[in-house]
Amino acid sequence: MSYRFLEVAVTPSVRAAQADMGVEQIRLGSDSRPDALTEEEVAFIAACNSFFMASVSETGWPYVQHRGGKGGFLKIVDQQTLAFADYRGNRQYISAGNFAANDRACLFLMDYVRRARLKIYVHVERLTLGADQSLTELVSDPTYKGRAEAIFRLRLEAYDWNCPQHITPRYTEQQVEQAVAPLRERLQRLETENATLRAQLGGP
Repeated sequence: MSYRFLEVAVTPSVRAAQADMGVEQIRLGSDSRPDALTEEEVAFIAACNSFFMASVSETGWPYVQHRGGKGGFLKIVDQQTLAFADYRGNRQYISAGNFAANDRACLFLMDYVRRARLKIYVHVERLTLGADQSLTELVSDPTYKGRAEAIFRLRLEAYDWNCPQHITPRYTEQQVEQAVAPLRERLQRLETENATLRAQLGGP
């Protein structure tokens, strides 16, 4: 459990809600330094192929956006910095506009197979593609079909892991194909054997 995450998340109104539900108050530390990613988080992020990103507008309305790509598209710059390419989408730019007014965001990274989720508080900066050449090279993927318009650089504030309760396992098409591949091979062998036996017996 990251107590830094709770220092950010637990406000007076949250404490009041906890008290109403009879939750024992968690004693928080006084360390105001941002968290740093460990090897466990780095490995999880490097394998992730999607996440959800929440922002808040000037009018107080939240907005949640899905971001997806090849595994590892969310790049680890260092233990306190993440980045990813911002590809052209529906041209609404709601997240970009929200971050211009309030740079705070919360990311939810999911691994449905292992029933794991990582939640991260970050400060967001949207950069032009030419603003930082090394960063542009890091997040660029010439094999990905999409037009990059900018870069989101995320400065880590805090993170925490959620329990796996209520996460329904889900599998990608590639994972399903890998799982059924041995069955397909066995079925093919059996069909070949059956065809050979029918031919030997003079059957159709």
